[in-house]
Amino acid sequence: MSSQPQGKLNWLQLNLPEGLLVDAAWLQRRGYSSALRSKYVKHGWLQQIVRGVYRRPPATFSAAVGQNLRWEQVVISLQTMLHLPFVVGGRTALELQGFAHYLSPGGPREIHLYGERRVPGWVFKLKLERSFIFHNAEKLFRDKAIRYIGKQSDSTRKDVTAAALRSGFTFQMWGQWQWPLMLSLPERAILELLDDVPQRETFQQADALFEGLRNLRPQLLHTLLVECRSVKVKRLFLWFAERHGHPWMTKVDHTGIDLGHGKRMLVSGGKLDTKYDITVPEKFDASR
Repeated sequence: MSSQPQGKLNWLQLNLPEGLLVDAAWLQRRGYSSALRSKYVKHGWLQQIVRGVYRRPPATFSAAVGQNLRWEQVVISLQTMLHLPFVVGGRTALELQGFAHYLSPGGPREIHLYGERRVPGWVFKLKLERSFIFHNAEKLFRDKAIRYIGKQSDSTRKDVTAAALRSGFTFQMWGQWQWPLMLSLPERAILELLDDVPQRETFQQADALFEGLRNLRPQLLHTLLVECRSVKVKRLFLWFAERHGHPWMTKVDHTGIDLGHGKRMLVSGGKLDTKYDITVPEKFDASR
């Protein structure tokens, strides 16, 4: 092998972390042609997971395509390698931060991702034990903080982390290499989950999760409630907060939180809560 191809192989080994995914476009932009990619696959220096998607094989793995691939690797690859704005949120973020009453072996059953663009089609072709559910983050929040994904060089990491925290995001280290997985803090995640009530999440499920939210940050909640576009979500959040009576609720500033006008029927045949003009199940009261 000539020195130039050897240099490209060395560069790939240094800049493509073992196990993370990149697409053909990522490799092409860095000078790895289709022919060179095929050669690397043939020699075992790259593994093709699905068409147009590659990774450096782990030190020990089965020859079966896609085996040993975890959903965390996929999300971290989207965030840190491909710089695509997708964040783990909603129920999944709450579960990962210990707010689930019961979590099945192997982690969350469904992975809720929030982003500002369409997810790459190849994600749906991966052989994973968990399924992804994608949500439009712009539909729920005005803030553009998800766009900070990928801007995590050493010179900007501190600023990016601070900006992420202000918008309700955090980083959770995952795996033996301690890769950063960006996910919603509980304050943001509960609002994302309430957006799915009652279609995907039930009142009972939301109520059970709300019970454990005893230490939310009032200032961050105010910021997120002001930025939130959904009148339904804001009313539901305040209704659940009053129902559970957590101490932080009395410290949340209501200034600038637009609750809109008119009734919102969330449950057919439910009862109307006159304070927030939302229908809730008959067996639920505004206070416990």
